[in-house]
Amino acid sequence: MFEIKLDDLSGEQIVALLEEHLADMQATSPPESKHALDLSGLKSSSIKFWTIWDNDNLAGCAAYKKLDSTHAEIKSMRTSLSYKNQGVASKLLKHLIEDAKLNNYKALSLETGSMDYFKPARFLYEKHGFTYCAPFSDYVSDPNSQFMSLDLTGS
Repeated sequence: MFEIKLDDLSGEQIVALLEEHLADMQATSPPESKHALDLSGLKSSSIKFWTIWDNDNLAGCAAYKKLDSTHAEIKSMRTSLSYKNQGVASKLLKHLIEDAKLNNYKALSLETGSMDYFKPARFLYEKHGFTYCAPFSDYVSDPNSQFMSLDLTGS
């Protein structure tokens, strides 16, 4: 039913979904703890970005960023409001994990909020094997952030 596509971030639906995502991050995270990338940031050559579609309807998006030859970071995960609780995020996360493995990454990490608003996201990552870790890359310890990582070298 759903189709996942590598996306160039040029469509009106994806621009609207990312604006909604950034507005939510503005409302829930203090400025010093907001790490969501805007449209231009997501167009970086170090980022791979996918959308998931239900026919002509955008159901969600996800991206990861190459940190180095063995480590990537999930930079964006968003489900459209009308597709919440339909497995869209799990489908996208499985796709990111498989693509990262195919590209020989050894770890896939992420930063998410520590507030209750982000509890469903943390649960999703835990369900898919991510464990809590120390800050990585350029991140520093922050009471508003939780850091998680998945070892991709196992089965």
